[in-house]
Amino acid sequence: MFKKKISIVLLITSLFLVASLGMIVPNEYSANSIPKTSADMTYYNRFMDMFNDIQTKGYLSPEGIPYHTIETLLVEAPDYGHLTTSEAFSFLTWLGATYGKLTGDWSYYKDAWETTENYIIPQDPFDQPGTGTYPPDAPAQYAPEGDLPSDYPVNGDASAPTGVDPIFNDLRNTYGTGGIYQMHWLLDVDNWYGYGNHGDGTSRASYINTYQRGPQESVWETVPHPSWEDFSWGAGNEGGFLPLFGEFGAPTQQWRYTSASDADARQVQASYWAQKWAEEQGVAAQISDESAKAAKMGDYLRYTMFDKYFRPIDIQSNTAGTGYDSAHYLMSWYASWGGDVGGAWSWRIGSSHSHQGYQNVMAAYALTTEASMRPQSSQGYGDWEISLDRQLDLYEYLQSAEGAIAGGVTNSWAGRYDPYPSGISTFYEMAYDWQPVYHDPPSNSWFGFQCWSMERVVEYYLETGSARAKAICEKWVNWAIDNVILNSDGTYQIPSTLEWEGQPDTWAGTPTGNPSLHVTVEHGAQFGAGVDIGISAALAKILIKYAAATEEWDGVAYEPSKTTGKEIIDRMWTLYRDDKGVACPESRPDYSRFNDEVYIPTNYNGVNAQGATIENGMTFIEMRPKYLEDPDWAAIEATINAGQDPEMTYHRFWAQADVAMANAIYHIYFAEDDLTSPTINQPTDVSYLQGSTGNSISWTATDDNPTTYTVTRDGTQVSSDSWISGSPITVSVDGLSEGSYDYVIIVNDGDVQSTTDTVVVVVTTEPTSGGNVWFSTESSQSIGNVFTTDIYVDTGTQNLAAYGFEIIWDQNILIVQGDNSGVAEGADGFLAAVNVENSVGTMMISGFEATGVGPNNQLHLLTITWEAVGEGTTILDLTIETLVDSSTSVVGTPTDIDGSVTVAQFLLGDVNHDDVVNIVDALLVSQYDVGIDPQPFYSDQADVNEDNSINIIDALLIAQYYVGVIPSLPPPS
Repeated sequence: MFKKKISIVLLITSLFLVASLGMIVPNEYSANSIPKTSADMTYYNRFMDMFNDIQTKGYLSPEGIPYHTIETLLVEAPDYGHLTTSEAFSFLTWLGATYGKLTGDWSYYKDAWETTENYIIPQDPFDQPGTGTYPPDAPAQYAPEGDLPSDYPVNGDASAPTGVDPIFNDLRNTYGTGGIYQMHWLLDVDNWYGYGNHGDGTSRASYINTYQRGPQESVWETVPHPSWEDFSWGAGNEGGFLPLFGEFGAPTQQWRYTSASDADARQVQASYWAQKWAEEQGVAAQISDESAKAAKMGDYLRYTMFDKYFRPIDIQSNTAGTGYDSAHYLMSWYASWGGDVGGAWSWRIGSSHSHQGYQNVMAAYALTTEASMRPQSSQGYGDWEISLDRQLDLYEYLQSAEGAIAGGVTNSWAGRYDPYPSGISTFYEMAYDWQPVYHDPPSNSWFGFQCWSMERVVEYYLETGSARAKAICEKWVNWAIDNVILNSDGTYQIPSTLEWEGQPDTWAGTPTGNPSLHVTVEHGAQFGAGVDIGISAALAKILIKYAAATEEWDGVAYEPSKTTGKEIIDRMWTLYRDDKGVACPESRPDYSRFNDEVYIPTNYNGVNAQGATIENGMTFIEMRPKYLEDPDWAAIEATINAGQDPEMTYHRFWAQADVAMANAIYHIYFAEDDLTSPTINQPTDVSYLQGSTGNSISWTATDDNPTTYTVTRDGTQVSSDSWISGSPITVSVDGLSEGSYDYVIIVNDGDVQSTTDTVVVVVTTEPTSGGNVWFSTESSQSIGNVFTTDIYVDTGTQNLAAYGFEIIWDQNILIVQGDNSGVAEGADGFLAAVNVENSVGTMMISGFEATGVGPNNQLHLLTITWEAVGEGTTILDLTIETLVDSSTSVVGTPTDIDGSVTVAQFLLGDVNHDDVVNIVDALLVSQYDVGIDPQPFYSDQADVNEDNSINIIDALLIAQYYVGVIPSLPPPS
C-alpha cells in the first residue's frame, strides 16, 4: 500500500478523484511509450513562438474563438475570413493539448473545451428546443438530392419510407435529454452577415449555414443563411430562406444544425493525446472533465455512422430500415438535426456518403481503449469497436496501387438511392465513389485529405503496433516521400492536386493491392510553388510520427521518413516565417468567380441581413455587399478586372496550429537526449494522528537549470512555485481527515526534463493502544498487498532509553517482508536487535539509546513492512517486555495490545480486482445495478453492506469510502 514510486521524465500516476460516478481511471502507459524530451530546444522554441503568435496576433476573437484566418477577405470552404468552423475549434483543442504536454499547463486545453461548449455546441434546450418530441421511428421526411443548384428546391416526400433511429433512446436515457452534443460546423464570429442568433441580428458567434444544394454547389454558388430561421430575412413570412432549398408543405419557423464528423472526431483525437500526456505527468485528474466531454461527444458522433434516412445498407430502393441495418459504421460527411422554434417537433438525419478524409481510427481507438473516454451509453462502446475495424477495412479497400487513398463509398447513389452503376466496385454493399459529397472541385483531388486522414492511421500504428495499420502506413509514406521535392536551393514542394483513374477491387475481406486503381500527382496549382503551409505541416507530422512508430515497434526509426519530415518543417520555417506566423503567397485564379451568378429561382425574392436583394441573376459579390468595404477588395477587384490572378497571403488558424504542432512533435520524439533530468531524493512515507501538527514532506532536488515544481494531492494541485537546486521543497500535510493520500511532486528544468516522486501520507484516528504505546494496524488487506504498521510511544515527561517488544501473528496469513530487514527504526539509534521468525509468526525487537529521547508525545519507534500471503483474520498482538527511561523507571503505564488484520482474496469493494477500492468500483457496481456490462461481479467484494444484494447502495457506499465520508467497508453500524 505504501510502495514508493519514482521515474525520470513524467512518471504516470493513474488514480484520481472526481465528484461523481463518471469515467475516471486512465490507462497507465509503459515507460518506453513516453515521448522523449530534448536538449535541442530549437523545435520547442518554435512551438512556443507560434503559440504566442496565435495568442497575440489576431487569430482569436475577443471571446477566444479562433477565426478561420486573420485576414477577412477570403473565400474557400468558409466564404469570409472571420467566420470559423468546428475544424478550427478542434485544432484549438489539439494545440492546447500539445501546450500542456510541453509545459505542464493544461489551462489552455481546458479553455479550448470551454470555448467549444460555450460557442459552437448548440445549447440544449435553448438553441435546440423540442428535441424531446423527436420520433426515432420517423426520423425525418425524405427529400432527394439534386445534381445542380438549379435542381433546387427539391420536394419533400412524406410518404417515402425512412428507417428507425436505433441510438436515440439509449442516448436520451444515458444523458437525460433529447438534445445533441455535437459542434455545428460554421459560425459567423463577428456577425459579419448580420443574422445574429435566434433572429436578433446582433449576437456575435452566430450559427449560420451555406452548402445546401447538391454536389455541384461550390462555395461560389452558396446562399448564406441563419441556422435559426424565424423568417426575419429572405422571403420573410413566405418562408425566409427555406424556399431556396426544399418544399415540405407550408413553411414553418425552424432551427437546424449540421456537424462535420471529421471535426468532432478530431476533438476526440486531441483529447486522447491530452489524456495520455496528462497521465504521464501525473495530473490526469486536472482534465477529467474534458475527457468525459470527449466521451460524450464520441457517443453522439455515432449519428454519422448511419445512413441519411436510416435506410438499410445496399437497399438501392425505397425501403425503411429497422435499426442497425442502416449502420455503415464509417465516419460519413455529416449529421444534421433540427426542429420547430417553438419546440413542437424535431428531426435528425445521418449521411449516406463516407469520404476517406473524414475517417478517424484514433478517435475510435480512444473511445474503445481509454477508460476515461469510454462512452457512457450502453451501445456506444460496441459501435465504436465495430467502427474501428470497419474504418481499417475502408483504408485497405481504398488504397491505390501507388499508396494514396481513393475517395470513399456511398449508400445512396446520386443522393437518391438510385441503382448503382453497372460494374461499380462495392465495399460492404456500398458503392465506390471517387469524389464523394462534392464535385466542384472533386472532393478527393486535394492532397490535404490524404494527410488529415493518414495522420490518424499513423498515430494508431504508433500507439498499438497494429500490423494492418503498419502495412497501410508503409505504402502511403513511401508514396508520399517519393512525391516530396526537396530542391537544392532550399525550397520544396509537396503534392497539391491528385488525379484518379480506375477503381478498387470489390472488398472481400482482405486487401488486394488494387492493381486497377491509380493516382497521379500534380505539384503547384493554387499554392505558391506547391506549398500549402497547413498541409506541409500535416505531412511533416505524419512522417515524423511514422518514424517514431518504426522506432517504437521495429527498434529503429525509418530514416527517410524522419529526414523528410524534418526537412519540410525546417525549410518551411526558413522560407515562410513572418511577423504573424508562417505563410506563403498563393495564386487565386478562382477569385474571378466573385462575379459568378448564384442560382436563385425566378419566383424567389428576398433580402438578406446585409441588405442585398436576393433574386434571380445576382452574383456572389452582390449577395455580399460588405465585401466592398473590405480593405483588400479594391486591389483584388482591380487585379480581376485586369484579367490577372490575385496573389494572396493568408494566415489560417488551423495551418498555424499545425505548423506549431509539427515542430512540437519533432521535439517530443526526436530531439537529442543529451541532458540529464533533475534528481530528487525519496522521503519516507508519512503517518500521523489526525489533529496533530508539524507534519510535512521535504524534497530536495538538484539540476543545472531548475525552473518550476508542482505538488498534487490525489491529483489536485496543492503547491506550485520555482525551485532552487539543492534547497528543500517543503509541503505541509497537516489538517487532513483520516485516510491515505498520494502526494506527487513534479520538478521541471529549463530543458523540458522532469522527475517525479510520490510520498504516501496516512492519517489515523484512535489507534489500537496499550497505555502510552500505540500500534497502527491495517484492518483489511487483499492477498499480495504490501503494507506497514508503525509503533509509537508517548514518553510524557520522561526520556525513553530502552524498549523490548514481542509480536505474534498467524504465519499463514502474514509474513514480515524481508525477514529482519522488514523492521526499520523510526527514531535514530534505537533499533538494537531484531529476530523475525516468519515460519512460526513471532518476532522479538529491542532498542537502546544511552541518553534517551524525550519528552515526546508521538515518538515514532518502528515501522514493520508486511506482506499478505493468505486469506483469513490473524491476531497481531504486541507484548511490551521493556519500556524504561535512562534510570530504568518504567515509562508511562504500558499494557499489551491486541490487534488484528483481515486478509481477503480481494478487498471488499474491489470489484475489478485491481487491489484498490476507488470510484471505478463504484461506477461498475452502479452499471451492474442498471444492467450494463461488464457482468457478473464478484459478490463477495461488491456487496459491501453485506445485505446479500448488489445494488446502487453498494455503489454509493464505495464512493463514500473512496472520498473519505465513511472510514471503512463494511460501513460502521
